[in-house]
Amino acid sequence: MPDPRAIHNLALVGFMGCGKSTVGCAVAGELGFEFVDTDALVEAEAGIPVSEIFDKAGEDAFRKLEREAIAGLETRRGLVIATGGGAVTFAENLASLKRHALVVCLWANAEALHDRTKHQTHRPLLQQENPLEVIRALLAERAPHYKKADVIINTEHRPQRVVVAQVKHQFEESSGGGTSPDSAAVS
Repeated sequence: MPDPRAIHNLALVGFMGCGKSTVGCAVAGELGFEFVDTDALVEAEAGIPVSEIFDKAGEDAFRKLEREAIAGLETRRGLVIATGGGAVTFAENLASLKRHALVVCLWANAEALHDRTKHQTHRPLLQQENPLEVIRALLAERAPHYKKADVIINTEHRPQRVVVAQVKHQFEESSGGGTSPDSAAVS
């Protein structure tokens, strides 16, 4: 069945550490697209890092800025968009992305995500006594939202180049062939 959506962009969603930025930059390079990170857009608008927005104004203020940043991308073309890990837990953000982009979820289990992020100090949510438990809890809470993506690509035990090739292929099939998956496909 033809997809009535006009897909001009690619949006990557998923948990922190799943590879959205790394894969997104690589795919953007291969497609000749601009790479955009919604957290960076929020920081540019606010003039301070995301962590400070949370500290000074709270999560609600951050989510408002995030929603505005995502909505502002609807009229643009030729983007690979990396969203924050919690962005698509809000239905309006997912709906906004799906109006113009193929939404691809990069997936990995909690243990793999912990292994990738355990030495990173720029992730405030994980600077706790038991970060693996935090990842498990948040991943369980967010998984139903991630499963609403057009495509789900498992990134565990796969070289980055393979994930990049899969994401690029899915985008080209969706935007060039005029069709998009009716439901999420796991590859």
